[in-house]
Amino acid sequence: MRYQRSSILFKEAQKIIPGGVNSPVRAFKSVGGTPIFIEKAKGARLYDEDGNTYLDYISSWGPMILGHAYPPVIKAVNERAEKGTSFGMPTALETEIASLALKMIPNMDKIRFVNSGTEACMSAVRLARGATKREKIIKFKGCYHGHSDAFLIQAGSGAMTFGSPSSPGVTQGTAKDTLVASYNNLEDIEILFKEYPEEIAAVIIEPVAGNMGCIPPKEGFLESLRFLCDLNGSLLIFDEVMTGFRLAKGGAQELLGIKADIATYGKVLGGGLPVGAFAAKDEIMKHLAPEGPIYQAGTLSGNPLAMAAGLATLMALHNDLEIYSRLAKKTQRLETGIKDVLKNKKIPYQINRMGSMISLHFTDEAVVDFETAARGNIKRFNKYFHGMLNQGICLPPSSFESYFLNDALTNQDIDETINSLAKIILSLR
Repeated sequence: MRYQRSSILFKEAQKIIPGGVNSPVRAFKSVGGTPIFIEKAKGARLYDEDGNTYLDYISSWGPMILGHAYPPVIKAVNERAEKGTSFGMPTALETEIASLALKMIPNMDKIRFVNSGTEACMSAVRLARGATKREKIIKFKGCYHGHSDAFLIQAGSGAMTFGSPSSPGVTQGTAKDTLVASYNNLEDIEILFKEYPEEIAAVIIEPVAGNMGCIPPKEGFLESLRFLCDLNGSLLIFDEVMTGFRLAKGGAQELLGIKADIATYGKVLGGGLPVGAFAAKDEIMKHLAPEGPIYQAGTLSGNPLAMAAGLATLMALHNDLEIYSRLAKKTQRLETGIKDVLKNKKIPYQINRMGSMISLHFTDEAVVDFETAARGNIKRFNKYFHGMLNQGICLPPSSFESYFLNDALTNQDIDETINSLAKIILSLR
């Protein structure tokens, strides 16, 4: 592969954009090398500025579940753009997509649209705090809920202590109200509820983690969270920005059969345009302005272009009875192929998969939380990433990110991916 044009573009971008990128993982700092600059995409393929073509397993970090430049989505956006791109006033389109989303999502009465997953999670926590009149939240190490201050907290000396800021600019005052536990570790949660029995407004969790690789919940873990929240008068928030409309029409709530009090959405919901949303029962949402006292607003919330793209995407997912089983079968085919290549090669590995999310970890122990994910062989992953990229396979440029398959990928594409791994396998030893 040639990356001359991308290298030039990156150097130009670094002069005027921090790090040369508008979202850090794009800089390839985790894996090294020069990031590729994309010119266009279609179906399951990306085309960069140097004329290279790649099979895409990032799917814009999840939204492009139907594939890139999906014709009904492009048509909907184009037709809507001709009528105006933003009004700052209500449109019938907002009600239409809200009705369809709530038809697909179980257990929710109302939904409000915002502009990003970060904004959705930030608003969900504010809503939970206002509704319960409590201030503390519990989050899980390795779960990413956006870059709002309350979420940029690490465990510090242990999961049972107050959090400490993991990013400059986050105050100690904010950190003290964020308690951190280990994912899939119920004992941490029990201790925190025992220590702060009437102070915890909510537990926020990715029901299937996607920011330490794909990590499914252990059997009974989410059910126990639900029980503990009910027992202690706290709300359970599912961050379904990744999993919503991806793992099933109703997301992880439907797939896993667990009811959240508040759920956040994004990515697939916007069909590739910037969108976030949060949903809950009416008894919770009635606290939200203008109906209630908890304030949340956004100039571009419900933007007609984003609503048009999202509605076209949701309609395609709602009307296709087989799409989720197709995606799961393709992801399973990829898993089986990777295992066939890696077996007997003396390369320790673990594969985690759920639905159309999957991740490969170079370690010999089960990956169930951030700690076990972090013990993977990063150098080997970096060789794997660049080796596959040079074969025309675009994977997430971090060992802590899930792959997201899209429906445009064919079985032949997946077989090509597996064959590419076979070609570079010796370099990974």
